[in-house]
Amino acid sequence: MTTQLDRPADGSPRAGAAQVATPDLLRALRSALGAKDGDGVVDASTRRRAEYTSDASNYRVVPQVVVFPRSADELAAVVDVSRAQSVPLTLRGAGTSVAGNACGPGIVVDTSVHLNRVLELDPTSQTALVEPGIVLDALQGHARQHGLRFGPDPSTHARCTIGGMIGNDACGSHALAYGRTSANVLELDVVDGLGRRWTTTAPPPELVTALSGVADRHLATLRTKFATFGRQVSGYALETLLPEHGGPLGHSGRGDATGSNLARLLSGSEGTLAVLTSARVRLVRESPATAFVVLGYPDMATAADHTPALLEHGPLAVEGLDRRLVEVVRARGGDVDGLPDGNGWLFVEVGGETDAEALAGATALVTASGTREHVIIPTRAQARALWRIREDGAGYAGRSPSGTPAWPGWEDAAVPPARLGTYLRDLQALMGAHGVDGHAYGHFGDGCIHMRLDLPLSEPGGVDRSGEFLRAAARLVAAHGGSLSGEHGDGRARSALLPLMYDDDALRAFEEVKAAFDPAELLNPGVLVKPAPLEADLRVPAARVAVEISPTRPLSLAYPADGGDLTAAVHRCVGVGKCRAEPASGSGGVMCPSYIATRDEKDSTRGRARLLQEMANGTLVTDGWRSEEVRESLDLCLSCKGCSVDCPAGVDMATYKAEFLDHHYRGRRRPLNHYALGWLPRWTRLVALGQPVLPALVNVAAKVAPLRRAGMKAVGIDPSMAVPTFARQTFRSWFRSSHRGHRTPPPSAVTDVVLWVDTFTDGFDPQVGVAAVKLLEHLGFRVHLPTAKVCCGLTWVSTGQLDGAKRQLAATLDALDGRDGALAGMPVVGLEPSCTALLREDAARLLPDDPRAAALHSRVRTVAELIAEHRPDWTPPQLKTEAVVQPHCHQHAVMGFSADAALLARAGVDATQLGGCCGLAGNFGAEAGHRDVSVAVAEQQLLPALRKAGDAVPVVADGFSCRTQTDALAGRRPKHLVELLAEALPSTPPER
Repeated sequence: MTTQLDRPADGSPRAGAAQVATPDLLRALRSALGAKDGDGVVDASTRRRAEYTSDASNYRVVPQVVVFPRSADELAAVVDVSRAQSVPLTLRGAGTSVAGNACGPGIVVDTSVHLNRVLELDPTSQTALVEPGIVLDALQGHARQHGLRFGPDPSTHARCTIGGMIGNDACGSHALAYGRTSANVLELDVVDGLGRRWTTTAPPPELVTALSGVADRHLATLRTKFATFGRQVSGYALETLLPEHGGPLGHSGRGDATGSNLARLLSGSEGTLAVLTSARVRLVRESPATAFVVLGYPDMATAADHTPALLEHGPLAVEGLDRRLVEVVRARGGDVDGLPDGNGWLFVEVGGETDAEALAGATALVTASGTREHVIIPTRAQARALWRIREDGAGYAGRSPSGTPAWPGWEDAAVPPARLGTYLRDLQALMGAHGVDGHAYGHFGDGCIHMRLDLPLSEPGGVDRSGEFLRAAARLVAAHGGSLSGEHGDGRARSALLPLMYDDDALRAFEEVKAAFDPAELLNPGVLVKPAPLEADLRVPAARVAVEISPTRPLSLAYPADGGDLTAAVHRCVGVGKCRAEPASGSGGVMCPSYIATRDEKDSTRGRARLLQEMANGTLVTDGWRSEEVRESLDLCLSCKGCSVDCPAGVDMATYKAEFLDHHYRGRRRPLNHYALGWLPRWTRLVALGQPVLPALVNVAAKVAPLRRAGMKAVGIDPSMAVPTFARQTFRSWFRSSHRGHRTPPPSAVTDVVLWVDTFTDGFDPQVGVAAVKLLEHLGFRVHLPTAKVCCGLTWVSTGQLDGAKRQLAATLDALDGRDGALAGMPVVGLEPSCTALLREDAARLLPDDPRAAALHSRVRTVAELIAEHRPDWTPPQLKTEAVVQPHCHQHAVMGFSADAALLARAGVDATQLGGCCGLAGNFGAEAGHRDVSVAVAEQQLLPALRKAGDAVPVVADGFSCRTQTDALAGRRPKHLVELLAEALPSTPPER
């Protein structure tokens, strides 16, 4: 087997050093684009190149330079420079290509930053003219105002770009109703490999002549080997050149829209023939009403057997989902309800002019389904949660059923739907013979299967074994009359397999088409024509098993789900890019607030993961833990932990950042704000020693603006930050002296709990602790405090001082068990969500060998969770109010907010629950250089919601950071949930 990999002594594949951009190339690009060194338009920095080494595939190709053109003319100028300098050129949108279609060795062009506009939208003709970098959901937002939509809708619709969809001929769940992207493209404006700029309705005459010659020379092949079924995406769409279709100048359309054959030929050509500068696409009217049917079957193959009968009823979508994939969602805390019995399901959407018509269609379809196991969900809104499971399938399938990493090597093969059940059984047998497994899902109505497999890429000899399986799988799908790719394109993952699907005559035709558009082979080389070997440039095998770890310098945190290996952990990111989701889509959750604020790949979870992966590789980012590129990439990570739950692959960047900072600064001086903010509990305790006088003096000094600004600037804190007000009396002091005035319930009704006294409640907001005690004792809980003034170590973790965090946590474990174990086993109730989350989840990572740390997972509860478990019948006071509710990011990620939301609803609160981050995020917003991003993050959801609600509507926020940020930016101090409830309690407790 031929490969292009250098193999070291141990036989594992390693990529060689990447080629560096020459000064001539950089000068030429900057001159052509009117760019200046440092303005970011032309960027050859190590950090930037590292961010673009990969897309959502298994492949890693280091570019020489990344370019961000601001207009179609600048994009054309980049092509001219590529030709003049003989440097390859690869176009990229959101980088969500799973086949390695969007990573290249020369110039990588990102169109998503600037070329992202709707240039025209005509509701009468139902067309839109768009730039290639516009995100699909952004286009849908414009179209929806006119009752229209773009038909195809890949699962990445919240971040994929139209240019990328055209390049791969993307489909999505509703392609069954609306066709592939190629059927919805009317006209393309392009620049080809010869530098010619033209539209597909007026191509260069010499190009038409060349393509007509291809058709003449390969006529029989074009008629018999292409367009054999609806999802034959692999290779070029050469059927468009047939004379009976009008040849290159002909037209082939759907319905009342007509698109040129050349537009259809370029759709799915993966940027190997021309560079797209704009596209005119057709829009469709969405079905006025829909009904959603879930059908349960014994297995996926049986579900596939019954799919053809369903197609006779004209459904809008027929999607398949493996039970094991749903179990992954459930295991990660996902709320999956409404599914009938079965081990495989079909999600079927039926349209109609009215709800009644759609429901009647769904009922008829059930009759033809061949199963009694079914659920009909009558509205689109109710079906949304189940659709989201299907959309996030690529990330959820990132682990095989056995829990090992799974990869997109055999991602989207397709066969005619009538053969799908037989193909799935044969594929399952082949997988068993090769010892691989994965979760199946996909577009069953089109015969297209998505499946990520636990290919042994990181094992010795695993690359060769993986290649053997992929070749066998390609032969299998070809034997079933199928296509290697059903919608994602061939890229680097499948181009080398095309000879197993097409004969020599078809492959020669591909080469002749490539030569007609791009004879110098500069556009996306190594893809489709003269492909790179299947095993070349694989990302995972080229990474080291561990990043500069030695017995004297081990990892500081445990990674049990990744075999204790940080390299495996950071390679959880396969690039699906959900962290880049359009905010309006609502599909990204909390993640990734800094990317939404800056729109820079550097600030996405994926971009940071790429830097950490390159640190593990060591050929581009060469300084390991000391890497300034990695530190810069992590700088704007808020450590919100949103990615740990919102990323379907389970990337936890907050944890990786803490690990990196710990090693990066080990043995040398840290930024002063790490001491000022990371040691905040120590400073708070020192101030509290002098209560009430010293807190009052500090508060007065903080109000002297010149003194405050100078002091904060000196320790690396943003001078515009307000200093939180120290309480004159700490909560602990109040508890010792005053809380006995509250009623203690009789022993028969007592439930003993330990109230975790976090630094923020104790030293700054003691009224929250007072309210908690009042509420808990009202409900019959006897409240105990930890036996010592301790800190969970949160601020040490967030600043990457993990040795200190472990010392703090060890003392915490002692205090939570109490003297002689008197408190051991009691529920621990947290008020500050970030501290509660650390105790519940991160404690076991910090101290994996201490069983008490692991036990905290089942002991630690929020107040709402405690009430739900121990006082489920309690009727809270009826507040009868609206409220804006800001859940803390760490609560969203670790505990969830469902118990709190239910408690608020029972208390008569009409809550507007926000989904984004407040932007302060502990120490992040206070650090110098972060203020602008912190405010921009607050402007994503928090501040607009407050302005819309008005000053009369109360704000609820359990997080100290959230309350501080809201007060500083909106002049409103939110209440903790316990304050809201405690204030409404009757003066006498209920009888128990």
